Amino acid sequence: MADEKTVRAFLAVDLPREIKDEIGAVQERLKQDLEGIRWTRPEGIHLTLKFFGDIQPSRIDEIADVVAGRTTDVAPLSFSLGTMGAFPHLERPRVLWIGLDGDIKRLATLQRALEKDLDGVGFKSEKRSFTPHLTLGRARSSRGIIIGFREKIAERRVVSGGTFTASGLTLFRSELKPGGAVYTRLRDFSFDAPVMGG
Repeated sequence: MADEKTVRAFLAVDLPREIKDEIGAVQERLKQDLEGIRWTRPEGIHLTLKFFGDIQPSRIDEIADVVAGRTTDVAPLSFSLGTMGAFPHLERPRVLWIGLDGDIKRLATLQRALEKDLDGVGFKSEKRSFTPHLTLGRARSSRGIIIGFREKIAERRVVSGGTFTASGLTLFRSELKPGGAVYTRLRDFSFDAPVMGG
């Protein structure tokens, strides 16, 4: 059990308001056909690179030093909303998500470097491979599956539009409340390298 003084933290790309609104519209369309889902609130959707769990507040500076050391040499990243998918897989969907297109290779390179650097200061690397995604919703029960999702996305797998630029990362605090998680920005890290022309 976590000490009450710990902070539940994660590192992520925050999304522009218009992207969150577009994701909300996708959720509304899906709600008409799918049942048994606990939907993610659009304002709380983000692109997670590293989940730390419950940490001591004194470790925030340590995380910040590592992340700042990596982000200064990164240029802003461009993305667009892409194909919808599910974890663990479409046959038994338990988590629904929207994938991303764009600077995915650069994002994955950054994420691997951060995992390695953070592992070096005591934050264990994630064993699962990194799959950039934005979570739309989860099955209401731990053993439940989401009925009808496979058929629904077969109709239209790609979300139209939704292009945005990520200009940095944010270290968030997550507080679990009765109405859902509440996220507070702890630190912001800018991608400071210039965008290459051509």
